[in-house]
Amino acid sequence: MSSATPYPASAPSPAFDAADSVRHLLVLPDRDAADEVAEEAGQRFPLEETPQVVREALAGEDDAEDAQWLVVVEDPRGTLDAEALRELAEEYEGWLESE
Repeated sequence: MSSATPYPASAPSPAFDAADSVRHLLVLPDRDAADEVAEEAGQRFPLEETPQVVREALAGEDDAEDAQWLVVVEDPRGTLDAEALRELAEEYEGWLESE
């Protein structure tokens, strides 16, 4: 059995760098829209993880009506098309934020 590595020491590793990781937040007005966007994102994009739907209460508000819904899309390689994600959110009256 050979102990040689598959890549020369001088070649960059095909593994991604954690610094490339991006978390995209698609902000939607209601739960139904968020659920639909999460499902649609899974169909349109090559995702490694299922998008998560999260309710975020607005600061200082107690009323359940005063909440926005987030679809959290993890992009560990930083390769997803942010403009396409933005367009998807806008189709459902939302917008995109990236961390």
